[in-house]
Amino acid sequence: MHPVFFQIGSFTIAWYGVLITLGIVIGAYVGTRMARARGLNEQLFSDMILWAVLWGLIGARLFFVATSWNLFAGKTGLALLYDIVNIRQGGISIHGGLIFGTGYLVWAARRHRINFYQYADLFVPGVCFAIIGGRIGNIMNGSDTIGRVTDWAVGYRWPDFARGFHDSMCSAATPLNLIAYCQNIGGQQVMTAPVHFTQVYGVIIGIILSVAVFFWLRSKRPGWAFWQFWLWYSLLRAGWEETFRLNPLPWKVYLSEGLDKPGIGLFTETQLFSIPLVIAAIWLLIRIRRQPEQPWTERVVAAEPEVVKP
Repeated sequence: MHPVFFQIGSFTIAWYGVLITLGIVIGAYVGTRMARARGLNEQLFSDMILWAVLWGLIGARLFFVATSWNLFAGKTGLALLYDIVNIRQGGISIHGGLIFGTGYLVWAARRHRINFYQYADLFVPGVCFAIIGGRIGNIMNGSDTIGRVTDWAVGYRWPDFARGFHDSMCSAATPLNLIAYCQNIGGQQVMTAPVHFTQVYGVIIGIILSVAVFFWLRSKRPGWAFWQFWLWYSLLRAGWEETFRLNPLPWKVYLSEGLDKPGIGLFTETQLFSIPLVIAAIWLLIRIRRQPEQPWTERVVAAEPEVVKP
């Protein structure tokens, strides 16, 4: 487990970015093939992928900065601006990327006067594959997006060599009830207690969604796959991964973490944000389900002109 995929001097390329990019590329290939089969504009779809990824990256970083401002506090001027845009140091929000990427698709659909859902549905496979890549990248980073301390059988103690650039559980912001589990190893404060392996939870969620999307895409009701993704990603992320992940609790309803506890925390910002998304997805899926099916437009191949022999 090491965060760096490739390095020349001070220039590094992280596993995290490589694996997310790989997921997007695979998804783009799958989506393009489906766009061709459904008679959609392939070139337009390819252009939309490029811009959706760009805007998604911007949104993912902005959401992370907004929700993790404590990491940037105390800096001003160019130093603050550099830290905000320096995405190579890590820090993006999946929800932020999805929202900004979707926002671009809405704009593009209006500009080109196309059916938003017909194209948006085909972006879902790429998002699912990117989730898998991103969570595997978190594992390569070491203790990135760590889980809560637990005595459950699923508790996992991160090996000392797999700590990445830092241990997010042992810092100035570490809750007092967790300080006792931090030890100095090799000059670095690291967590020695077993924790929920939430990165693996995220990988499994991505795999579940990647399989499910190909069933959702069988529907001939545009938007079905798009909103099924939002529904099940929100439910699985908030209900499973986020429940056991070491994130702040702006609405502290329940917290139980430690060597004699299950390692559960309710409610994180992601869980609170997921509530309106789940409600909206269910409402829109009901509306889409009531609509008639729309047969896909088949590609028309021009026939060879008939040659009339004299």
